[in-house]
Amino acid sequence: MTDLTDSLNVLFTEFYYWVTIVIMFLIHVGFMIYEVGVSRRKNLQHVLIKNIMVIPVVTVTFFFFGWWLYFAFIHGPFINAGMGLDPLAGNFYPWSPLMGPHMGDRINGVFWAAFLLFSWTAASIISGAIIERVWTTAFLIMAVLVGSVTWIIGAAWGWSPNGWMVQLMGYHDAYASGIIHAIAGGSTLAVVMVLGPRIGKFGPNGEIRNIPPHNPWMASIGLMMIYTGFWGFYAACNIPVFNVGTEGEPFYSATNIYLMPTTLSGITFNFLMSLSGGLLVGFILSKGQPFWTLSAGLAGIITASAGNDLYHPIQAMIIGGVGAAIAYKAHYLLERRLKIDDAVGAVAVHGVAGFFGVVIAGFMLWGYPAAAPLAGSATPWFGVTPDGFPAINPLGNLIGAFILTFVLGFAPFYVLARVLKAFGILRVPRKVELAGLDTNTFDSSYPYFARTYTDFEEIEKREGLEELSASENRT
Repeated sequence: MTDLTDSLNVLFTEFYYWVTIVIMFLIHVGFMIYEVGVSRRKNLQHVLIKNIMVIPVVTVTFFFFGWWLYFAFIHGPFINAGMGLDPLAGNFYPWSPLMGPHMGDRINGVFWAAFLLFSWTAASIISGAIIERVWTTAFLIMAVLVGSVTWIIGAAWGWSPNGWMVQLMGYHDAYASGIIHAIAGGSTLAVVMVLGPRIGKFGPNGEIRNIPPHNPWMASIGLMMIYTGFWGFYAACNIPVFNVGTEGEPFYSATNIYLMPTTLSGITFNFLMSLSGGLLVGFILSKGQPFWTLSAGLAGIITASAGNDLYHPIQAMIIGGVGAAIAYKAHYLLERRLKIDDAVGAVAVHGVAGFFGVVIAGFMLWGYPAAAPLAGSATPWFGVTPDGFPAINPLGNLIGAFILTFVLGFAPFYVLARVLKAFGILRVPRKVELAGLDTNTFDSSYPYFARTYTDFEEIEKREGLEELSASENRT
């Protein structure tokens, strides 16, 4: 780097992403604390190690093939120009120069790491819903699939300025309501349907029993840390300095992931207003319950994230509040109608809110440019702006939401969960679940306190042992 201005831009961008990565690390710390707080004491260390091992397993697989997928499959399955692997992907094989220390390119490593932190988040969304009854190995297989394959293919299709969903459908999802949350939420729904509820969660007549967090303070602090990391996530979804003008009239601005202008000021307004809308609605609907008040705040952010680069702050607040209400109602509807035991409400908070957020963004931002047109690409399917840019539109975002939630989310994970169950490596044995997943491997998480059972645990123990006795007699 010999030109001072260009050098300062590169060095600033490198440092910018490095800082966002450090802040985003708090998302994973928050998920870990949150899940440990929600689980019962007999399962704490299993929940802890499950989250810890996401870091090395997903990091290594994302290095070897996840990052390459983002650049390789932007054209979709025989949809857009090119029809196959994009030639740019050759720069991102794990042995290529850009994937190591390289003075000529200072951005790839930190940009890779920002996406990697998104991968950890996708895996953690599944992790919380299935606590207390799944083998660690089974979960880590799921973590690799969502963290290094499905979500990054979704990003290639709809979270790149050259992705076919953006260029042909005008898909818009600036802060990943669908790309991460709908994919992970759809994946979670598939897994919990196959996995089944925890022993005693539903009574013999279908009655629903509440399993309270063993430590609501930890769960609350974990959610607050997720908020903090999510703010860094918003910054990481932007490019800090980019020339969005013409050659004759340069104009430098921050941009969203699609290289369309935005500002950190605007997303700060909208992040906090969508959070506030969700918190207010969650407080009202849950009658002040801390867990669901905070979870609704997260649902509010997720719902508004698809369009928070362009919304007015009042729009962000209203959309966040509506999304939080939908997520809250959806969680209990799924629990009551489908007998879904989602321990943390991940399907509703991430999947339902993410799906709704993508759909509503298509209506609210109808007619805005989705991205600069790609040279040689086909004509956009659902309209263009007066300048010829693919236009954001309701139909493109609706189709995109279905693709992400069900094609990349639900379908592959339903198949995977069925395969894992067939081989007997999805769910722990009933005796292990009753005793607690820590008992076979770890000492007590609270060795200096007497062991006490909640009313629910007594029910679980009694009903589980009765089921075991009946099963052994049949055998």
